[in-house]
Amino acid sequence: MSSGSGTEKVGTVDAYYIETVDVEAAASQPPQTVHRYERTFGNPTPVGMLSYATVILCSSLLTLHAGSVYTPNLVLLFATFYGGITQTLVGSMEMFLGSVFLTFGSFNFSYGALYLPSIGIAAAYSVDGVPTEEYYHALGLFLSVWSFVTFIFTIGALRTTLPIVGTLGCTVLALSCLAANAFTGIESLATAGGALGICCAFGTYYGGLSMLWTKQTTFPFIKLPPLLLSPSHT
Repeated sequence: MSSGSGTEKVGTVDAYYIETVDVEAAASQPPQTVHRYERTFGNPTPVGMLSYATVILCSSLLTLHAGSVYTPNLVLLFATFYGGITQTLVGSMEMFLGSVFLTFGSFNFSYGALYLPSIGIAAAYSVDGVPTEEYYHALGLFLSVWSFVTFIFTIGALRTTLPIVGTLGCTVLALSCLAANAFTGIESLATAGGALGICCAFGTYYGGLSMLWTKQTTFPFIKLPPLLLSPSHT
């Protein structure tokens, strides 16, 4: 009697802990789909383009002496604290997207450094605080080199969009005119450089806003087409 009770007790325990599975029913059920979590990232390109446009717009307005401003040191604020920092951060992000926009952040830092007294660029080419002809020739060389670098980028962007190619092309022409003005002192060349710089700024604004104004962020009628020049996959 006690033996039978023990067997019944063991059977009860086994029935409690052991789960039976209906193999045929499990096979007929569709497998559960596991959805992977995908992290989304914002597009840094519009930020870099807007900062690029703002810096060159400010610099061009100062070149044209807008508002009767003849001291160009104000561009230091935009070139260093907006263009330099922003484009360096954007360029660091875009390195993972296959872009080398980081170059223009370095340009803005170097351009802003021209007006920093602690760097001593102007002082090295000045006599009694007055910049010499050598200073303007050195500035012309600086602008010429960056014009050549921008030309390289222009060739590399010929199959992108019209605003980007137009922006880079106008930048090449603007820097070339400013470099020629530094070498010759002809004021009309500086005026041409400033005007081309404004054209460059608005081309860059167009390119940046065409990526910033999307149907997810604003009304559908506020839209700028990217104006593709050639499909990049062909």
